[in-house]
Amino acid sequence: MVQKIILSPFQKFVKIESFSGILLLLATILALIWANSPFSESYQSLWQYKVGFTTESFELNKPLILWINDGLMAIFFFLIGLEIKREFLIGELNSMKKLAFPLFGALGGIIVPVLFFFILNKNPETLQGWGIPMATDIAFSLALLKVLGNRVPLSLKIFLTAFAIVDDLGAVLVIALFYSSNIQLGLLGMALLLLVVLYVLSFKGYYSKFIMIFLGIIIWTLFLKSGIHPTLAGILLAFSVPIRQKIKTPEFIDNLVTITNNIKQASVSKKPILSKEQIQQIDDLEDWTNKYQSPLQHLEHNLHDWVAYFIIPLFALANSGVILNSDMDIEMALVINISICLVLGKSIGITSIIFIARKLKLIEVPDDISNQQIVGVSFLAGIGFTMAIFIASLAFTDSPKYIDSAKIGILIGSVIAALMGYIILRLKK
Repeated sequence: MVQKIILSPFQKFVKIESFSGILLLLATILALIWANSPFSESYQSLWQYKVGFTTESFELNKPLILWINDGLMAIFFFLIGLEIKREFLIGELNSMKKLAFPLFGALGGIIVPVLFFFILNKNPETLQGWGIPMATDIAFSLALLKVLGNRVPLSLKIFLTAFAIVDDLGAVLVIALFYSSNIQLGLLGMALLLLVVLYVLSFKGYYSKFIMIFLGIIIWTLFLKSGIHPTLAGILLAFSVPIRQKIKTPEFIDNLVTITNNIKQASVSKKPILSKEQIQQIDDLEDWTNKYQSPLQHLEHNLHDWVAYFIIPLFALANSGVILNSDMDIEMALVINISICLVLGKSIGITSIIFIARKLKLIEVPDDISNQQIVGVSFLAGIGFTMAIFIASLAFTDSPKYIDSAKIGILIGSVIAALMGYIILRLKK
C-alpha cells in the first residue's frame, strides 16, 4: 500500500510525459508537412510575425517564434527548475546513493557526445554547435518506454527520468556559460538582486505567487535585455519556490473534521446559494488547503499539463518545419556529425561510464535492470529533440543554413536512436 502511494505520482508523471511525446511527434510531422506544402510561405510568415510594443525609452517587439523560444520556453525551464529542486531535496536525487547511478550516466551522456562533436567537426563556423547533442528529450524517450509496457521495469523509467533531469541541469549550465553574449552587468545585477529578494522571502517562510509572477516578469525582461538567455530566469525563479508545507497532515485532518462538522451544523439556504456560515467554512477550508499544499508541488502540478500538452508541442510546431528540397543549402557534415553524436556518442558515453563505475563499485544498479536494458535506454537518451533544437537556435542565431542543418541532424539522429533503443529493449526476454 505504501509503495503504491509513493509510486503513483511518478506513474502519473510518466503517463503525462508519454502522451506529451505523442503530441510532440504529431506537431513535428505537421510542421514538416506544412513547411514543405504549397502553404509553406504561411508557415514562415506566421512565426516571423512581430508582436510587442515600442515606446520612446523601451522596446519589446519580437517575432512570434522568439516569444515562443524566449517566453513560453522560460515557463518550460521554470518547470524543469521545480523538478530539479524537488528531486534534489526529496526525490530520486536526494542522496549520493540515489544520485550516483543517474549522475554517472548523465556525465557520460554529456561529455562523450561533446567529444565526438569536437573530433568530427572540421568547419570552424559550426564549432559553436557542440552543445546540441548534450540533452535528452524526456517526453519522447518516456513515450517509447510506455509503448514497451511491462517489458521495462519501473526502476528503469525512474533512472531515465532522473538521468534526464541531471542532463537538463548540465544543458542549462552550458546555455548560461557558453550561449549568452554581450552581457550587460548592470541589468544582470538588478535581476540577481531581485532574485535574492525572492530567495530571502522564501527562506523566511513567506511566499506569494503574485509577488513571484510580478518580479518574475521583471527578472525575465532584465535577463533578456542583459544578454543572458531569458529562459535561465525560469530556472532561477523556480529555486525560490518553497517546498515545505506550513502545516502537517494531522493538523490539516483535524481542521478538516472541524470544518466538515461546522458545515453540517450550518444553516442551509432554500435558494441555490450558500449561507454565510457555509461560505465562511469554505473560505477556511481554502485557507487551510493553501497552508497544507507545498507551493512547489502545487505549481509543478498545475504547470505540467500546460507545458506537456501546449508549450512543448507548440515549440515543436514552430521550430521543426525544415524545408526539404534539392535546392536547400545544407551543411551535410554538420548533419552527419550531430546524428553520430546523438546515436553513438550518447549510447557509448552512458553505457561505458556506467559499466566502469559499477565495476569500480562507485554505483549500485537495481537488480531488475539488466545490461541489455542499460544499453537500450542509453540509445533512447540519444533522442535529443526539444533541448537540442533549442540549443541549435542559440548556437547558430545568424545562420539559417546551419540551423536547418542542425535540425535535420537532430531529427535523423533522434529517429535512429529511438529505433535502436526500442529494438534492443523490445528484444529483452
